[in-house]
Amino acid sequence: MEFFSFDLVSFIKATGVLGVAAIIFIESGLLVGFFLPGDSLLFTAGFLASQHVIPLIPLLVFSFAGAVLGDNLGYAIGKRLGPRLFTKNESFFFRRDHVEKTKAYFDRYGPKTILLARFIPVVRTFAPVMAGVGAMRYRTFVAYNLAGGFLWSVCLPILGYALGSTIPDVDRYLIPIIIAIILASVLPPLREYWRYSGIKRSS
Repeated sequence: MEFFSFDLVSFIKATGVLGVAAIIFIESGLLVGFFLPGDSLLFTAGFLASQHVIPLIPLLVFSFAGAVLGDNLGYAIGKRLGPRLFTKNESFFFRRDHVEKTKAYFDRYGPKTILLARFIPVVRTFAPVMAGVGAMRYRTFVAYNLAGGFLWSVCLPILGYALGSTIPDVDRYLIPIIIAIILASVLPPLREYWRYSGIKRSS
């Protein structure tokens, strides 16, 4: 249980707002960041802001900036690397099935994937890269990037802040809440992965 709460709390206390923003930037913009816990990190940071551990407004500003700039970097990487991503050798930091899963989201949702992917681990890391690979119109990408970045990086901390400010002794429930956020984040991509795997097996 400590992994879900105390490690995040300790990290945020040690690195502050800039540490949170850095993790959000890495998860959003670099392929190596797909395993980072963005959802639970943002929620926990918002909760700690309600306890006056870190300031709320700088948290929201820097988290939003990290999310938007990270996605822009991912878009640039995808545009530069292009089809080479599909022939890259697999490693711990790169799995071809992550690219294929993200492509399936693009095929289904189009540009809206940039917004929807914010709430789906792994996919949110690869979505801007795939947008660059597919040469999505940059103006369209920016619009969805700003909307998705705001809904994710601002609303999740505010949710944590609101719960921390209004529910007495909410810190007693922090671990179950974070676990619930992680499960809610993991279940949609797992469902889509099983669906996508079923389509591949039947084709």
